[in-house]
Amino acid sequence: MKRGDIVVCALTGDYGKPRPAIIVQSDLFNPTHASLVVCPVTSHCIDTPLFRLPLAANSKTGLDKDSQIMVDKLTAIKSDRIKNRIGELTPKQRAQLDKALKLWLGL
Repeated sequence: MKRGDIVVCALTGDYGKPRPAIIVQSDLFNPTHASLVVCPVTSHCIDTPLFRLPLAANSKTGLDKDSQIMVDKLTAIKSDRIKNRIGELTPKQRAQLDKALKLWLGL
């Protein structure tokens, strides 16, 4: 698993059903750390372009429905809660996500 991969995982709490998520943690830590930082993905789209980024359903993303990356729901999960990789972001999408994460985190 690497940064920018779209995976299916089971989060805890309100967003606990199996859902797609984007790995946003640096690849430097993925092999040795017990958890990964992800942004969940939702098909319930709302008009908040600063922190909900569009993600089209297609063969590259592996999604069945047009969705949004929930930058505002950034979370860490245990690596063993990740079921499988279904797709990946394009370089342009990764750049947009980086920009949104910087804004959300005040970096």
